[in-house]
Amino acid sequence: MPTFLSGGVTLSYLDEGDGAARTLPVLLIHGFASSIEMNWIAPGWVRDLTAQGYRVVAIDNRGHGQSEKLYAPECYSREIMAEDASRLLDNVGISQAHVIGYSMGARIAATLALAHPERIGCLVLGGLGHNMVRAMAGTGPIAQALLAPSIDDVVNPTARTFRAFAEQTKSDLKALAVCVRQIRDPVPREEIARISAPTLVAVGTNDVIAGPAEILSALIPGSEAFEIVGRDHMKAVGDRSFKTAVLDFLERHPGVAG
Repeated sequence: MPTFLSGGVTLSYLDEGDGAARTLPVLLIHGFASSIEMNWIAPGWVRDLTAQGYRVVAIDNRGHGQSEKLYAPECYSREIMAEDASRLLDNVGISQAHVIGYSMGARIAATLALAHPERIGCLVLGGLGHNMVRAMAGTGPIAQALLAPSIDDVVNPTARTFRAFAEQTKSDLKALAVCVRQIRDPVPREEIARISAPTLVAVGTNDVIAGPAEILSALIPGSEAFEIVGRDHMKAVGDRSFKTAVLDFLERHPGVAG
């Protein structure tokens, strides 16, 4: 994949589709321990969006995928990673885009919408509901699980799930351990209420990580909530009903190129 520099950090990205049939392109931001390939290509998002005429741009977040791995805590925060996404748009010559984020990517997407509202056509926050604004339990067990000599040494079931997924994606475990300690801070409720773009919040009904979509949606003026029925955190991202809901939402909110 091509790369660009964001504050001196080398990040990989995807840019597909000519977008001739659509007013605005789509920016995709993946979740923790995932990548463009795992979150967006393998489940068919890039294929389905380009088939509908969208230009699709996606980023491998710092510390993830083919992007540069960093090991200092100050290199990771939702604000820094939102700026990475904004700089990607600059790099590919896009002034405004629809933004779809999943899980950690939803947290980054919401932060991007708050920092640069003029860049957002509409916003899709997938795999993260009420827990966007809730103070979560400490990230220590997850970081420790990522740094454990073996997954067999991990007894905490939630932490073991993160370790198993990180191994599946062949991630840099040390980089992820640093990232997870910095990225899960809540977005203050008073800030989330300032999101002005049309917003869809979508969470699986079996997702025990995200928190309910309806609670987050109630905090964002004019937003919509969508339940991805029968799906947990890992399986919701590729669900056909989720894609259909997103494509319908984009169709209803085409935006105006700025």
